[in-house]
Amino acid sequence: MSTTEATNALSFADLGLSDSLLKTLKDVGYETPSPIQAACIPILLEGRDLIGQAQTGTGKTAAFALPLMEQIDLKISKPQALVLTPTRELAIQVAEALQSYAKNLPGFHVLPIYGGQSYTIQLKQLSRGAHIVVGTPGRVMDHIERKTLNLDHLKTMVLDEADEMLRMGFIDDVEWILERTPAQHQTALFSATMPEQIRRVAQKYLVEPREIKIKSATATVAAIRQVYWQVSGMHKLDALTRILEVEDNFDAAIIFVRTKNATVELADKLSARGYAAAALNGDLNQQMRERVIEQLKSGALDIVVATDVAARGIDVPRVSHVVNYDIPYDTEAYVHRIGRTGRAGRTGNAILFVAPREVSMLRSIERATRQPIAPLTLPSRADVTNKRVADFKASVAEVLNAEGLDFFSNIVSQIAEEQNVSAEEVAAALAMMCQKGKPLQIPGEDPVARPLPAADSRRPGTFGERDRKPRSEDRSDSRPRFDDRPSKPRFEGGDSRPRSEDKPRRAMAPSSDMITYRIDVGRDHGVQVKDIVGAIANEAGIESRFIGRIGLYDESSTVELPAGMPAEAANALKRTRVRGIPINMRPDEGRPDGASDGERKFKKKPSSY
Repeated sequence: MSTTEATNALSFADLGLSDSLLKTLKDVGYETPSPIQAACIPILLEGRDLIGQAQTGTGKTAAFALPLMEQIDLKISKPQALVLTPTRELAIQVAEALQSYAKNLPGFHVLPIYGGQSYTIQLKQLSRGAHIVVGTPGRVMDHIERKTLNLDHLKTMVLDEADEMLRMGFIDDVEWILERTPAQHQTALFSATMPEQIRRVAQKYLVEPREIKIKSATATVAAIRQVYWQVSGMHKLDALTRILEVEDNFDAAIIFVRTKNATVELADKLSARGYAAAALNGDLNQQMRERVIEQLKSGALDIVVATDVAARGIDVPRVSHVVNYDIPYDTEAYVHRIGRTGRAGRTGNAILFVAPREVSMLRSIERATRQPIAPLTLPSRADVTNKRVADFKASVAEVLNAEGLDFFSNIVSQIAEEQNVSAEEVAAALAMMCQKGKPLQIPGEDPVARPLPAADSRRPGTFGERDRKPRSEDRSDSRPRFDDRPSKPRFEGGDSRPRSEDKPRRAMAPSSDMITYRIDVGRDHGVQVKDIVGAIANEAGIESRFIGRIGLYDESSTVELPAGMPAEAANALKRTRVRGIPINMRPDEGRPDGASDGERKFKKKPSSY
């Protein structure tokens, strides 16, 4: 297994891509390959197995997607490539990228398959034929077992974000799929890190792979001021508008959120508060996207609310601020986000909103960027009032220096005489009228913020609500850490059921911000904890680290999920299936032992995670 450090190539033409694909890349705006693309594309075009170690945001999707496009035989309407991803969001993202590269390939068909989508829809699409299938491990397994996904014509297998699939408990499913692929095929494995289990999979299933590593782009621009605000005591939107009002040298901003729906919702709310704002997400076609960016450049827009994917490649010098309204999932995304400001020699500002449970990510960002991020004190009511008054005075002074005020002076004099008041009182009334929906003086009280714990007082992996005792001393307020969870069965001997001597722990009371739900799948259905975690993570878009304790029983299970789930996520979970069985999720009745009536008769204790 040879290892190569990735380097840049001069152009995509140097990598051996066809003229048709080069034209497509030019049309979609790709200019030069990233280091991972430059290193991986020639190797994959040769048909060799490959291990690519690169962080999110380095262009690895194109690194494997472009060679796939070159190898597809459009005359064969059977899956010739299979891409496994840990989440449905990534599956959709990869499928969209492949479709964009197929602009000059009429008849090309890529199919994303993932949990949460109707089997009927996927069965129809599979029966019509697909050249490339992109899917999550669980749903791909289901289709292979149903014999609705045939891999006989498979040429290439891609494992995208392998370490994330390991963290979510999918690695056994990945191996199950690999064992059912044709003996002769190419395999490419991409992973941000290389834990031992991923290394073992690579050694077992890849044939003399070339290994490519690229260094993380963790260097940040020195001219960027980085601060964070602790989300506490005030709604994020109210805090955002306060901060934007008092920020010095504010010109334009890109505000990052996690979902497409959030871009539209936040942009609408900002527009209602008087800001020139617009959404930028993957639902916009290229023409609309270019229009939004052009408006940002020209000054017609001051704020763009965007997702990570939609904001890639934005280069607008007047962007003075980047706001991480939703904290990014990884440090690489943070670096790419704040790189949108501080351009063309100008000073930039990066503001990060951090909830208490997200403090570990804040510390990870500080370690990765090797720069401390200072806390930002939320502007007080007095600060905002003073800023608004100063702006108002400046506007009045500008008008006073203008010509042609005689007509308006006469009107003021007439009002003063008619109302028997002074000119100052008339001016005060006019000033009040000018406030419109933005009063000069903010009513209410300032919230009291609680400081986040210092970096040296925290243990890695904690969520940040409070300092906690070790797990052995305090189990009542702990949550599972799925990145530390082994993928093998929880009980020795390979049996997912507890033996009498195991004495499994009882499911404990949920944390104050968690709600316990009951689902209609359990040990009798062959379900394991990883099946439940994977289904919830994929269907509702809930990160596995936010899924609480899971109690397995014979005929049902319990699972803790965060309180206040969006309606979209809750509805998705109602339609979720685990191993083909509807889970029928509903709030748990809260019985002391957590068992259903049928299970109580046998006095069996659950196994808990």
